[in-house]
Amino acid sequence: MLLQCGDMSCTTILIGKAASYDGSTIVARNDDSGHGKYDPKRFVAVRPEDQPRRYVSEISHAVKDLPDDPCLYSIVPNALPGRGILAEAGASVRNVAMSATETIAVNERVLAADPMVALVPAVGEPGEEGYRPEQPGGIGEEDFITLVLPYVHTAREGVERLGALLERYGTYEANGIAISDVDEIWYVETIGGHHWIARRVPDDCYAAIPNQLGLDDFDLEDALGDQKEHMCSADMREFIETNHLDVSMDADPRHLSHLNPRALFGTRTDKDHIYNTPRAWYMQRYLNPSDDWDSPNARYTPISDDIPWCRRPENKVSIEDVDFLMSSHFEGTPYDPYGTRGTEETRRRYRPIGINRNGQLVALQIRPYAPEGNRSVMWISYGSNPFTSLAPFYANVTSTPDYLANTTGEVTTDSFYWTNRIIAALADPHYQANRNDIEHYREDVLSFGHRLVAATDAAVDSARADASVNNITRSEEPYVVSNDLADANQAMADYLRARTQQLLGSVLYTSSNLMRNAFSMSDR
Repeated sequence: MLLQCGDMSCTTILIGKAASYDGSTIVARNDDSGHGKYDPKRFVAVRPEDQPRRYVSEISHAVKDLPDDPCLYSIVPNALPGRGILAEAGASVRNVAMSATETIAVNERVLAADPMVALVPAVGEPGEEGYRPEQPGGIGEEDFITLVLPYVHTAREGVERLGALLERYGTYEANGIAISDVDEIWYVETIGGHHWIARRVPDDCYAAIPNQLGLDDFDLEDALGDQKEHMCSADMREFIETNHLDVSMDADPRHLSHLNPRALFGTRTDKDHIYNTPRAWYMQRYLNPSDDWDSPNARYTPISDDIPWCRRPENKVSIEDVDFLMSSHFEGTPYDPYGTRGTEETRRRYRPIGINRNGQLVALQIRPYAPEGNRSVMWISYGSNPFTSLAPFYANVTSTPDYLANTTGEVTTDSFYWTNRIIAALADPHYQANRNDIEHYREDVLSFGHRLVAATDAAVDSARADASVNNITRSEEPYVVSNDLADANQAMADYLRARTQQLLGSVLYTSSNLMRNAFSMSDR
C-alpha cells in the first residue's frame, strides 16, 4: 500500500474547566490527511536526553538551537518519515498540553502584507555564475510541539514562546494551535508569515473549530496591555492600520479596541460552506440542542459565516461527548452519509467530522483533582473515528505500549492503527449492519478506560500515602515517573488489542455475509 503525505485538515474542540464534566481542561482534535492520503500514527514518550539540542525542520530546512532544559513529554506523531516529526498532540510532565495544528486560511490582503516564509531552493551550484544559496523557510505543523512543549511550565508561557518563534522565524502556512494547562486553554492563530493572535477560552465555554480562521471577537486593548484574556504580536495595531485590513463600517476609531479577526484576516468562500461551517454548526447543534437549528427561521445554518467561535454549553461536556462529536457524520440530519433522511445529494453535501481520512484523535485532559504526577491523560484513537473509540493513556511515562507505538508502513493487526483502518474499510459499505457491534465496542472501551484510570489514581494515591507514612523521601530527579502509570497504559493497550480483535472478527463476519457475490444455496 502506497502512503503519501499531504496538507493536513482537522477538527478541534476546546472545553474550559467549568464547562467540562469533572473540572478538567480538555483539548481535543482529530488529525486528517489530505484527499487520498493516509498517515499512520504512533504514541511515544520523548525523554529529555532524546530531545534534540540542534533542530532542523525537515520541510523548511530552518535550523534552531534549542534550550538545554527540556522536560519529559509524550506525543502522537506520524509513523512514517518525509514530513518531519509532526508531533500533532502532546502533554508534558509539567502538565502542559498542546495540539498542533488546525489548518486555517487567511485572506489575500494579509498574505500581501506579511507573506508566508516558504523554503526557496538553491539555484545552481556553488561557484557557478548566478548561484543563489537556499533560503530556509519558517516553522510549521511539523515543528510547533517539539519547539514549544518541553520548555514551558504553563499554557500562557507556551503562547509567549510560540509567538516569539513565529516572529523570529515566520511560518509557511496558516494554523491554529491549542495550548492548555490545568487552569487555562489558549488558542493561537497565525496571521500571515510572522503575526499571531491568541485568546483564552472562557472557563464556562467550549470552542468548536473547523479548518478556518475562527476567532470572532478580540480585545486588542487587552492583548496590547494587561493580556488577561488576549495576546498578540506587539505591532498588531500598526499592522492592521498600515495595511488597511480593517473592513468595519464603524467610523469611530475606538472600534479597533474590539476586533472581529474572522472579518479582518479570514476567508469566506463557497468551499468554507461545504468543508468548514457545517462542522461548527453540528458541534454547536449537539451541545446547545435547545436552539433552533433546523427550521427555515434558524439563526445558524450549515452555511452560516457567523457561527460563534465559543459558546456556553447547555450541559457539561464529557469525554463521551467529545468522542461522539469528533466521530460524527451529521447524525439525525439529512446530511448523514450513512443515514436515510434527505436525498442522495444532501447525504453527500457536506464534509463530515468523522471522515475516512482521520489519522488520529487525541483528547488532552488535565485533571485538577489528580496529583501532578498523574494529572495528564491522553485519550487516543487511531483511524476513521466513526469506527473506533477513545482510550485513556497517562502522559507522564518514559515508554509507551508497542500496540500504539510501533506503527510502521506494514499493514498488520499487530498495530492498533492498521487494525482500526481495516475495520473501517470493512464496515463502511455495510454501516447499519455493523453499527451495533461498533457501538458496543465504544461503550466497552470507554467504560474500561474510566475504570482503569480511577483504579490507577487510587493506587498512586495509596503508594504516595504509604511513602509519607514511612518517611520515604521522594526522588529529586528532573522528572518522577510512577511505574503504576506505565502498567496502566499497558493494561489499557492489552484490553484494547483484545477488544479490537474481537470487533474485527465481528465486522469481518457481518460484511462477508453481505458481499455482492453472496449466494444462499449451499451444497448440503
